[in-house]
Amino acid sequence: MPEINVLVVEDEEAIREMLTLVLEQSGFTVSSATDAQMATPMLEGKKPDLILLDWMLPGISGVDWARRLKKGESHGDIPIILVTARGEEEDKVRGLDVGADDYITKPFSPRELIARIRAVLRRTGKLDKGGKLELGGVTLDTEQHRVTVEETELAVSPTEFRLLEFFLTHPGRVYSRTQLLDQVWGRSTYIEERTVDVHIRRLRKILAEHQRENLIQTVRGFGYRFSESL
Repeated sequence: MPEINVLVVEDEEAIREMLTLVLEQSGFTVSSATDAQMATPMLEGKKPDLILLDWMLPGISGVDWARRLKKGESHGDIPIILVTARGEEEDKVRGLDVGADDYITKPFSPRELIARIRAVLRRTGKLDKGGKLELGGVTLDTEQHRVTVEETELAVSPTEFRLLEFFLTHPGRVYSRTQLLDQVWGRSTYIEERTVDVHIRRLRKILAEHQRENLIQTVRGFGYRFSESL
């Protein structure tokens, strides 16, 4: 793995030290700060490859700092994962709406944390893609760019592949059409939200041939979710 620099912004010392230890054991280079004011100068020079940011910080909150960074030209491309104890769906959607690339809810396991960090780094091109993702009998091979169900290969377009990859790395979570456009198509792409619906329908039709269409679920008033649980 190439050198990946992660900036941890967390005001609780015990949690900050735990995060630093877990990240270093997984091969990441770590710097840390206790609040946004301390972290801001650390973005100059060699920018971090990812920011692990606590939602509740003294002074400027993590979610407000994330909003500022994502609106700026200098640091808007740095991936941000919000660490939060706020488990309500609306809070999670708010965090993603300000531009965060992902969120993780306390308490969480070190394994989940590292998996989410690597998923974000792969999506943003900072980490080589590799390995297989599987859920509900659907397997996505990121190295061979193949999708299979019970060893039968599915014919999916490049866009449908990226959409399915995003769902498989974020199972059980609800994403709006706007969030899916940002994460799968990219923030610089100007296309209509209904484009998401078109690709969702196509992907469901392909999965329906193997009785897997219920994995992609419509959540009224919010968007879509990929889950084995109804």
